[in-house]
Amino acid sequence: MALRTTTTERQRRLGVELKKLREDAKLTAHEGGALIGMGRVHFTHVEGGNTAISAERIRTLCTSYGVTSSTYVDALVDLAEPSGKGWRNGYKGQIPPSAIDLAELESKATDLRSYESLFLPGLFQLEEYTRSIFQASDAVTTSEGIESAVRFRMQRQDVLTAGGAPTVHAVVHEAALHMRFGGAKVMRRQLLRLVELAELPHMTIQVFPFTADAVSALTTPFCHIGSHGGALETVLVEHPAESMFLHGSESVAKYRRQFDRLSAAALPPIDTAVLTVKQASRDSLGLIQHILYTLQEARS
Repeated sequence: MALRTTTTERQRRLGVELKKLREDAKLTAHEGGALIGMGRVHFTHVEGGNTAISAERIRTLCTSYGVTSSTYVDALVDLAEPSGKGWRNGYKGQIPPSAIDLAELESKATDLRSYESLFLPGLFQLEEYTRSIFQASDAVTTSEGIESAVRFRMQRQDVLTAGGAPTVHAVVHEAALHMRFGGAKVMRRQLLRLVELAELPHMTIQVFPFTADAVSALTTPFCHIGSHGGALETVLVEHPAESMFLHGSESVAKYRRQFDRLSAAALPPIDTAVLTVKQASRDSLGLIQHILYTLQEARS
């Protein structure tokens, strides 16, 4: 039994799910291991994400635990599959593990719902915008590290145009539209990129204006990730010190409600097919156009 020296979010999540299923079935770790001919210690390591488990054994456990959803079982089996030699593996040791975990989650996502307060979502960022963020922070301290971080973020964006791309719904606070990462010229191009992305059929982008009624959900930026056909849900809560991945049912439901409140209080989504002047009320595109005008003035 080889134990992993480090575990990914995918591996930890599989262990958490298997432990929850066992506890719901009111079985001990000894009894759960016995179902698949595995000792208690070995089985505990499986539930801790510290060692691998075969697809056959996962299916046996799910049958014994009374799991009836084939979609959910298939999702667990997929979590057990090795990640392979994908592009993300080339960044190990260069990029924080949490960023690699996020990219892996995005690759399996069926829907993404995010709230950002001071930055535009990473999947929307231009290269110059991203580089300016890393240059202004102490998260990366060398020029080589900055360039690796920029390349990694740009490759993450391939998920938006790949086959089976997830539906994306983003609520961005107006403050993020005024932060001039890279200067006025870069920000103007970045906001135009935001409008361009909003034209994709699977993309919804809203702006939360300064003038909106107070919403208690205005907290730390987060992203709700639905994957494997919705069988699994994860919430990434961003924090300068360390990002957290949450997948408990109560935590997921809490952030789902928060996003719904934010979306309801935000301006109508960017829609280039509708002229702003014909809108009965202010919309996200109109606000972006106003900020674009101020950026143009700043350049002149």
